Amino acid sequence: MYIKRYSIAAFIWIALVGWYVYAYVTQGSMSIDMFGIPLPSLSVALWVVVPLVILYIASVFHMAFYSMLGNFKLRGYEKDFEKIIDAVIDAYLGKKSRSYSFKTDRYKLLGVMLEKTTLFPTAELIGATGNEKIDKVLKVIEEIKNGEVADLKPFNLLSENPLAIQNEKNRYKKGDVSAADILSNSTKYADELCQFVYTDYVKTASLHNILKYKAFLTKEALHEIMARINSDEHTLSISNEELIELFNKLELSKQDYVDLSITLSKGGMIPEQRMKLFETLGDEREEAMDAYLFTLFDLEMLAPADEILEHSQPDEFQNFKAYRALKECGKNFSIYLFV
Repeated sequence: MYIKRYSIAAFIWIALVGWYVYAYVTQGSMSIDMFGIPLPSLSVALWVVVPLVILYIASVFHMAFYSMLGNFKLRGYEKDFEKIIDAVIDAYLGKKSRSYSFKTDRYKLLGVMLEKTTLFPTAELIGATGNEKIDKVLKVIEEIKNGEVADLKPFNLLSENPLAIQNEKNRYKKGDVSAADILSNSTKYADELCQFVYTDYVKTASLHNILKYKAFLTKEALHEIMARINSDEHTLSISNEELIELFNKLELSKQDYVDLSITLSKGGMIPEQRMKLFETLGDEREEAMDAYLFTLFDLEMLAPADEILEHSQPDEFQNFKAYRALKECGKNFSIYLFV
């Protein structure tokens, strides 16, 4: 567009200069030798115009060259802008592996920042960005947040992606896929999802299936299993050996063992089995001794509890020693206050 305007102005200027020289300076002709070669005799006005034409042609080539460079640079900015849009989308989707290559310095800075950033959009952003690709992603994210099931195939998310996991949880809650389907095809799903459905699955599953998928056992799931032992609904019969097999799948702290004993105290496990369970656990691992003592005091088995405390170090089991001392003084406090 600018070259066109420049050309029109240049032609007018060249024509005016040629006309002025011809009309007011001279109408004569002359011949010029160039590098020893005599050139045809031409009007002086034409000889004046020739350098102007050469200058015009050179300037047009100059402008065309830099215009082409500017177009390449502008195209680079446009391509980098599209990459930034993709980077924003990947940040919204929470993709772990992200790497972008930008040609322009300004977008390189934004790209580096977005590579290490996860964005958390709000619902107010939907439709406000003016970008169709971003708005589409924002809408999908909002649907998943609201418990709906969205089509994530176009985004190529890994099964471990938080959005993909939540989307599968939504599918499970809606009944589109069962816990058995997920657990039997666990390689297709993230461990977090499998653990989530397993915790729900053990509430009604048979002992055979509980042990079959024990790789996805969590502390919460273990509590659910123990709450079913000899319960009135979905009762579960399980031996101490099988329980210990489940215990061994987890890294449990002292408090975890105590909490598990508390769960059993609220259920229907036979006192003898419960006491034997924690006695065995206490013999195998030090972390379970507090739970064993709690179990003995909770079941009013004072003699074996006293024996353990008598043979313990002065700085061990201070809470249980305090409880025993209060009990000996006729003060009846709940053992639950000491764990």
